[in-house]
Amino acid sequence: MRRISIILLLIIWFTIPSNSFAEDQLNINAKSAILMDYNTGEVIYEKNPHEKLPPASISKIMTLLLGMEALETGKINLSDKVRISAHASGMGGSQLWLEEGEIQTVEDLFKSITIRSANDASVALAEHIAGSEEIFVQMMNEKAKSLGMKNSNFMNASGLPDENHYVSAYDVALMSAELLKHKSIHNWLTVYMDEILVGKKKDKVQSLVNTNRLIKDYEGTTGIKTGSTKEAKYCLSASAKRGNLQLIAVTMGSETSKIRFEESMRLLDYGFANYDSITLGKKGDVLGKVQVHKGNIPYIEVILERDSYILISKGKEGNISKEILLPEFLESPIEEGQEIGHLIIKLDGNEVDKINLVSKVGVDKAGLLQTFKKTLKSFLIDK
Repeated sequence: MRRISIILLLIIWFTIPSNSFAEDQLNINAKSAILMDYNTGEVIYEKNPHEKLPPASISKIMTLLLGMEALETGKINLSDKVRISAHASGMGGSQLWLEEGEIQTVEDLFKSITIRSANDASVALAEHIAGSEEIFVQMMNEKAKSLGMKNSNFMNASGLPDENHYVSAYDVALMSAELLKHKSIHNWLTVYMDEILVGKKKDKVQSLVNTNRLIKDYEGTTGIKTGSTKEAKYCLSASAKRGNLQLIAVTMGSETSKIRFEESMRLLDYGFANYDSITLGKKGDVLGKVQVHKGNIPYIEVILERDSYILISKGKEGNISKEILLPEFLESPIEEGQEIGHLIIKLDGNEVDKINLVSKVGVDKAGLLQTFKKTLKSFLIDK
């Protein structure tokens, strides 16, 4: 590997973020809370972040996440017609009062879950994806494990009370960040009001009013989900974006609905007042070229596999450096997207991010004619 070191000439006023002040001063009024940077996953504030607590309807973040994955892989489509089962129609709590045997589209189920937090719509979507809510719950727990959610266990798709159904604030932030990666979900997360027709004859109108009042009350809100039961009290996973900085604030176990919204806004206010996010590279940016031996093209461009950001504290001094690690050459064949090297991001000499550099295109082995022409050309040039 050859090592290319690029030191940014720009001196940026910042330092490594610290949440010690926030923990001492914010004193968030909730059983558990966390403030996380969406782009890097860095935690800015935390209070009992790993405590296992009943999550109520913020469980539906996982239901929506699995729904988006099924949608984007083509397993389901927004136009799919879903027959409402007796089990789905029998859900209590927040619901649309769907009738057994009526038909709803997947799109209206998504809309009803994100805006109205409808339990019957959640179970209907789960059954459509997995065949039964029980199988869907297995999928929820498998997904939680893959995301590193170590203090969570799901027993249903809706969040209705169960002593073995729990999630931590940190885990809520993880699944919230994963959900926000899916662009289509944003079609519904910030909708304040809508309505759908329900019933076998579609003769009843159900109004949908977003349970997340931050949609109206907080600048830059991008979602995500409320939840409340007697056991869970009042919970909220809130996200907001201003400029490059996107934050996720989770509060669990607040005594009133008003408190959960106020405390979430305090968390977000603190984050936006004290931090910023710098974009160091975007997915697909070309960062170099590597020679290819015996390929049908002489070299390949290498690109960033994902976006790169760094969370900074406002008003402090420091510097950023980039190091590009690439081989001198590669042997064909090479697959599109194959890992070729790395971009190392350092903050004041400490590594803070490492991003794969991958091949922009695929490269096949050169044919006999191509090899002959290259050899002849090289011979003539040498002469």
